[in-house]
Amino acid sequence: MRIVINHLTRMKPPYICIAGIDPRTSQHVRPVLTGGQQLTASLLACHNGPFELAEELDLGRVAPTGAPPEVEDCIFDAASVVPLRQVPASEFWLMLQRLAKPSLRDIFGADLHAIGATSCGVDLGKGNASLGCLIPFRAPRLHVRPRAGKLPQIRMQLSDATFQLDLSVTDIRLCKADHATPDDRVVSNIDRRLHRGVRVVLAVGLTRAFATTPAFPAVHWTTGEQLAP
Repeated sequence: MRIVINHLTRMKPPYICIAGIDPRTSQHVRPVLTGGQQLTASLLACHNGPFELAEELDLGRVAPTGAPPEVEDCIFDAASVVPLRQVPASEFWLMLQRLAKPSLRDIFGADLHAIGATSCGVDLGKGNASLGCLIPFRAPRLHVRPRAGKLPQIRMQLSDATFQLDLSVTDIRLCKADHATPDDRVVSNIDRRLHRGVRVVLAVGLTRAFATTPAFPAVHWTTGEQLAP
């Protein structure tokens, strides 16, 4: 199977997550490892690995293993990945535009619901998809939020005309070389471009289900994963 990477996100260091578009079907695919293993940052192109945004890859043989909402999951062998080409920017932009939807419910389905004032998600095992591309209703804004005793967090104010959200952002390009510390300069530069009205397609996703407190059930939370201005 071939994919073009359009989700390249950081998780708890040293782990990352990737996903891409199957050029044949225009469907999202998330390659995952067997046994709950996770991909690591050593597989990024900056560390001489195969994974880079807009890179077309041959994943080799894959086995679909998804269940709602993570219908995109496919088991693969990371050692079998073959990089094919870096997709030109104009071609990549057109690919994203063709896939992009105007609302989050168009991507994740009618089960998507508000959670508090500035979050949304789907209940455990619900939803039509966990990955997609969104054309925001208005220009999103980025900032870095300090956190006591923890690394600062990159956040985004996002509107799709139904939800007014404050989302975490996991775009790995917005972090420094440790893939964890926000790069204030990069975040500020992109925010200025967005404020000037540069068009953007936002890759969005749902998290694996988790509960924020023991008093509430686990939820698949909406996140901002990748910006393509």
